[in-house]
Amino acid sequence: MGSFRLQHRGGSVSLSVLLVSVVLLLNSPVGLCGCYKRIFSFGDSIIDTGNFVHMCGNNPNKYKEPPYGMTFFRRPNGRISDGRVLVDFYAQALQLPLVPPNLPEKDSGDFPNGANFAVLAATALPPEYYGRWNHTVPVPFCLGVQIGWFKEMLQRIAPGDDAKRQLLSESLIVLGEIGGNDYNFWFGGRRPREQAYQFIPDVVGCIGSFAQELIGLGAKAIMIPNNFPIGCVPGYLSAFRSGNPGDYDELPCLRWFNDFSARHNQALRGEVERLRAANPGAKVIYADYYGAAMEFVRDPRRFGIGDPLVACCGGDGPYHTGAECDSRAKVWGDPGGFASWDGVHMTEKAYDVIARGVLDGPFADPPLLRSC
Repeated sequence: MGSFRLQHRGGSVSLSVLLVSVVLLLNSPVGLCGCYKRIFSFGDSIIDTGNFVHMCGNNPNKYKEPPYGMTFFRRPNGRISDGRVLVDFYAQALQLPLVPPNLPEKDSGDFPNGANFAVLAATALPPEYYGRWNHTVPVPFCLGVQIGWFKEMLQRIAPGDDAKRQLLSESLIVLGEIGGNDYNFWFGGRRPREQAYQFIPDVVGCIGSFAQELIGLGAKAIMIPNNFPIGCVPGYLSAFRSGNPGDYDELPCLRWFNDFSARHNQALRGEVERLRAANPGAKVIYADYYGAAMEFVRDPRRFGIGDPLVACCGGDGPYHTGAECDSRAKVWGDPGGFASWDGVHMTEKAYDVIARGVLDGPFADPPLLRSC
């Protein structure tokens, strides 16, 4: 938007014109004000927009087939959902193009509007970290690997420290959600769940360390989301189904697993506060995905959702998790009436609800659209 001059050939600009211009500026979309010129995002399948599918090459993969992508894109598109994922909603709200996956153009892309480095099944900590517990993490594309890809790209498109700092100062970093799979693989392997508490400080410390590294490179705005209430995830509800009513809260979600997520989130919030104190020149935004998701778990009808604890795509059973979501799976209805897409990942509808809470508040500190 052009600026107004108080003096011109015909004399002074009227007060009414000046007031109108101020009102228009304050109410214009953030992207039009040049808030962020690009988004760089890291994480796992929650925001992967095509990196994992690209890695699969020509090999068959269920994510390349319907019903994935059926809602918004009308075709499979590399997202692990029926439609858009969280980073898509952030880009659209900031008046930016959808953020492309990094890997298809890893060595050649200019990425003028940013790039997405997230990969399905990624962890925060590297797989070798878990070797001391004789525990195997099957995917090597942890946060450190993604940051490595990012730095390679940065060196190619913005050589020199000044160029890097300028580019990053105009960008939004979305660092996660990441860390959920560090726990998912442990719980999924039926390992002693109480032992997972010992991973929290290292998972959180890993996220904080990479956030600090990005700030050191020149990043001025980093959003760090927390983890979801995994006790309300259909896959968990099915895998850890219990005959003890005390294992469930009133919703009914699995009480222990939600408490575990809350413990992780409490530690992450403390790490965000530490980063803020150490970097007063940077904006470190804490996104409360847990709280935003609990909105539609507690009051699904408010958002047009039926039962928030069952999957839209899958099979039979109380949580619709009796089969994988693939081209042969049962789609139980319009995904817009569900929170869970495949028993693990969410629908576009659920991501939309969460994104609104992050963009406008109250589920981000500060709300993303007020972070400029």
